[in-house]
Amino acid sequence: MKPPRSRWTRRQFVRAGAAAGIGTVLASSVSATEEVHAPTILERTPSRPVVVSSANGNKFKNGGPRTCVQEAFERVTRGEDVLDALLAGVNILELDPSEDSVGYGGLPNAEGVVQLDASVMHGPRKRAGAVAALEGVRTPSLVARAVMDSTDHHLLVGEGAQRFARQMGFTIEPDLNTEHSRAEWLKWKQQTDPAHYPVPVPRAYGTIHCNGVTARGEIAGVTTTSGLAWKIPGRVGDSPILGAGNYVDNDVGAAGSTGRGEANLFSLASFLIVEEMRRGAHPKDAALTAVRRIVANTVEKRLLNARGKPAFQLKFYVLSRTGQHAGVALYGEKDVAYAVCDAAGPRTVPMDFLLEGSPTGA
Repeated sequence: MKPPRSRWTRRQFVRAGAAAGIGTVLASSVSATEEVHAPTILERTPSRPVVVSSANGNKFKNGGPRTCVQEAFERVTRGEDVLDALLAGVNILELDPSEDSVGYGGLPNAEGVVQLDASVMHGPRKRAGAVAALEGVRTPSLVARAVMDSTDHHLLVGEGAQRFARQMGFTIEPDLNTEHSRAEWLKWKQQTDPAHYPVPVPRAYGTIHCNGVTARGEIAGVTTTSGLAWKIPGRVGDSPILGAGNYVDNDVGAAGSTGRGEANLFSLASFLIVEEMRRGAHPKDAALTAVRRIVANTVEKRLLNARGKPAFQLKFYVLSRTGQHAGVALYGEKDVAYAVCDAAGPRTVPMDFLLEGSPTGA
């Protein structure tokens, strides 16, 4: 007796043929020497509270008992709003005169004026606010929070941002320079021709980004900076731009950056990282995708070192909704690290990176 013949519908036949064709194409597209690496997939586990930041977030205390990540994590675990907790953390750096890349005492622009940028994003409320080229306020992150809470806008800049801050009750100071920042500016001026537009010398990018998640899976992110030292007045980098220096999606995670803002702006890398996580990528893999994009977009000779690679550093701090995190740098320079605080306490841990060596080509 013959076995019964299976009867396929036309739709089943077409589906089977298509699947076989796809398998053939995939097999033919991989050489015999290549390995297929599946991306790391996010674990669908309950959220665990954690705060992540740039390395300076576990260094400065401004005379107090805790660093940025410590302060933020303690507040998160006490049940405070996640953005309020992060702001309390970054305010420590903004107010610390010894931290010259953020807030009070941040290195000034080419005219000796301290101009500050900041952005905040609140995941649960899906709200955001930012300020750029703000003068006279030590805590630009709090002004960014006021933009989020009190206006229908996302970004205020320059004199308008300062006027808004005054209306909100912030103290406006005539000069945010400290003795240190002013001395550094005078030193720079001595190295340039004072009779002409300043000729740049090697300059520092300084910033803090901090993001965090609560046990309820509520996420926020803050980026605050004095920007590029000796910058052209009015220059704005990536820090106050949503999707570049700071991006949060409460269903997915958060990402932010420090380093060359222009490179990050061109690629909107923080947005890209969060979107990669949305597709299932681990924070590390998502950030490496963004870093590779930045390398591919860097083609101008003036931005390349002797090896033909980017002549600048860029770092990303990434956090998933479940509490997984990563710090990823363009270059694996000595001591390249990021700060973390969770139930195990505050610590500074090594970053992953794409390229060996340093931006100078060494």
